[in-house]
Order: sequence, then structure tokens, then C-alpha cells
Amino acid sequence: MVTFEVNGVDVKVNDAQSTMPLLWYLREEMHLKGTKFGCGIGQCGACTVHINNTAVRSCSVTLAALQGQSVKTIEGLASGDTLHPVQQAWLDIDVPQCGYCQAGQIMAAAALLKENHQPSDADIDNAMTNICRCATYVRIRQAIKHAAELL
Repeated sequence: MVTFEVNGVDVKVNDAQSTMPLLWYLREEMHLKGTKFGCGIGQCGACTVHINNTAVRSCSVTLAALQGQSVKTIEGLASGDTLHPVQQAWLDIDVPQCGYCQAGQIMAAAALLKENHQPSDADIDNAMTNICRCATYVRIRQAIKHAAELL
């Protein structure tokens, strides 16, 4: 039995499920569809979630690795009806184009700002390794800086 937490909810999975990637468990078992499937090999970042406040590619983490861990998805980022500053900044700057990668981008940005409240351009470039096929990188950088002001 593997036990962990997702967005504040205790989860228990049996050993037969322990090799399942976290992404599939979130989408298919918990019906949390905000975390997207992109490349499936941990490269694009569309599936980014937080594990113990660190940005992680959920397609590359099995449930067995989550014993005692805390997972947060895009659905758990806001505090009630109050958006997380990164979510608010994304709206204020109008970042998304197609939007597919944006949940992963927002999760990566939130993890960055948790560690660094005033990131430089280089800090942002180093932390934001997620791929956006619409190339909204300029607006993503603007939104991260705006979110830093909202913290």
C-alpha cells in the first residue's frame, strides 16, 4: 500500500497500481484533468505538478515513489476562490495562446517563485524548462515578474 496526499486529500493505492505514472493516476483515477499529457518522457513539462513544493514532471514519477509525499496539481494551487498570484498574473498578462501547456507552466512558475521571490531573467530561463509550442515565452516571463509583484 502506498499512501500520499493530493491537494490535501489522503490517497491510498494498492501495490498493483504502484508502477502507474502519477499523471495517469491524477487524470484517470482522480479525474483531475488540468495536468496535461504532453511528451510522456518528462521533457515538455505539460504534466508539471508539485511534489513537496518542487516542480516535477508527473509522467515520469510512479506512485510507488510517492510514499508519504504531498502532491499539488493546478486544481489545488488557488486558495478557495482566491487565485494564486501566478494564476492571476497569467490572466492579467493574457499569457495563454492555445493554452495546452499553461497548467504546467504555471506550476513551474509557482515553484520558482516559492524559492525565489524576485527572479532575474536568467533565473527564469533556468527554472522554466517547459516547452510552449505557441512560443509565449515573452509573456510567460512578464507574468512571472508580475506575479512576483503580487506576492
